[in-house]
Amino acid sequence: MTNAGMTDAPKPADIHLAQEPQADALLGRSPLAALVGMLLDQQVPMEKAFSGPYVIAERLHTDDLDAHDIAARDPEQFAELMKEKPAVHRYPGSMAGRVQKLCQYLVDEYGGEAEAIWRDASSGAELLARLKALPGYGDQKAQIFLALLGKQYGVTPKGWREAAGVYGEQGAFRSAADITGPETLAKVRAYKQELKAAAKKK
Repeated sequence: MTNAGMTDAPKPADIHLAQEPQADALLGRSPLAALVGMLLDQQVPMEKAFSGPYVIAERLHTDDLDAHDIAARDPEQFAELMKEKPAVHRYPGSMAGRVQKLCQYLVDEYGGEAEAIWRDASSGAELLARLKALPGYGDQKAQIFLALLGKQYGVTPKGWREAAGVYGEQGAFRSAADITGPETLAKVRAYKQELKAAAKKK
């Protein structure tokens, strides 16, 4: 999952977001799985969100996710797949629709190839704009994913840290971009709890 200019097949990234070996291995080798995991990362624990792509792949009886396949599936049937216990998300029905919208966008704009979003991005600002255009990706989610790409996937177009804002800072423990194992997961979780506590005091 490297940036432009590489001729060899990219080496899978060493990811620990799901905290489960098979789910993390999928995130490391599949750009679409990474995008879907980030999409699911709201109102559920981070590990559950990033385990979601692996659960979906298992239920589709495949080793990977395919944007064309997911986009073409019957919405009701795909929602049922997401709702199967244990459900992929706290809100499996609505998230099923979001996953399909994301995949349809990738089919329409990038030929179904998730990695095409960043492969030829000439700058961090350009990549951020592309990520913000994705269905289900707001400003913050786009910046976090950009930071994740730069810090863990080797996708480092010029100015990527600046475009990622505070999430691009070195040595920070603010988001999924900074999680490399149980210890850093605990640090990110503590940071988020501090934010919530500060917000309650206001």
